[in-house]
Amino acid sequence: MLLTEAVEVAAALAGRGDRTLLGLVGPPGVGKSTLSAVLADRLGPAMVVVGMDGFHLANAELLRLGRRDRKGAPDTFDVDGYVALLGRLRRQTAPLYAPRFDRDLEESIGSAVPVEPGVPLVVTEGNYLLHDEGGWDAVRPLLDEVWYLDLDDAERRRRLVHRRLGHGDTLEHAQHWAHTVDEVNAELVRAARSRADRVVAMP
Repeated sequence: MLLTEAVEVAAALAGRGDRTLLGLVGPPGVGKSTLSAVLADRLGPAMVVVGMDGFHLANAELLRLGRRDRKGAPDTFDVDGYVALLGRLRRQTAPLYAPRFDRDLEESIGSAVPVEPGVPLVVTEGNYLLHDEGGWDAVRPLLDEVWYLDLDDAERRRRLVHRRLGHGDTLEHAQHWAHTVDEVNAELVRAARSRADRVVAMP
């Protein structure tokens, strides 16, 4: 479906009244945060965005594990913490707080996203919502729908490099990271595309 239709479908999900968890998945740079922002602008207080990226392991921990140069791979997240939060969101009866990933700091900030129990639609976005290994298989059963976002790969890679440049990276390192890290992760994400409920063509 097109972006305009995606907005209408999300509005209908929010209009049901009951708590709905909608997942947005796709390779790095496809526009998950962009679509989340579009939905938030349209739906306002009827939705809140809780990103999977808030569960990145801290850089110091990645260094200890020897995984800093693979940040963004499935094993560089606190998947159990993410699953626990999704479970709380499903049965929420009191206000709670979710973490947020700060791209300028390259670190997660705990308790940065307030979620009220009366918000009907929670949008969660990330790479591995449909991944089925390493504990990630516990994510999909907690979501009502998962949409796979699709974008031309050349444009997606261009946006990845541009994004890293915008956060102070050098061109050489941005291109290297996009090719050697992000593309490896993208292959894992693409492998799970068939398990999505809908596909959104991103502009």
